[in-house]
Amino acid sequence: MPSALILGFDPHAVPGMDGDAMRAVLDRELVRFGEHAIDASMTLLAPDESAGSAVVAALSERAWDVVVIGGGIRKPEPLLTFFELVVNLVRQHAPDAAIAFNTSGGDSVEAAKRWL
Repeated sequence: MPSALILGFDPHAVPGMDGDAMRAVLDRELVRFGEHAIDASMTLLAPDESAGSAVVAALSERAWDVVVIGGGIRKPEPLLTFFELVVNLVRQHAPDAAIAFNTSGGDSVEAAKRWL
């Protein structure tokens, strides 16, 4: 079974976001991975100094076939250096994994399937 790791922001750690509603979207997306016979895990990050070690820990859990980096990490221009950090950690700690990008918390399956 192919494997996918989804990296995104913890919706409860983002000011102004309805964390419970977004978490429900993310949980539904994990169910969808299972429906597509993809073994998926999601790591939700706080936008702070703890993120790097959380990314490395998630990447080190197993060999991933694809790593999906969420739109919340890569879209806001002020987070460009954070996005670079995440991409480079994936490159270093999961060099055989494809890297995919979703547009929202609800299309991570499609992003992963492009590379599986």
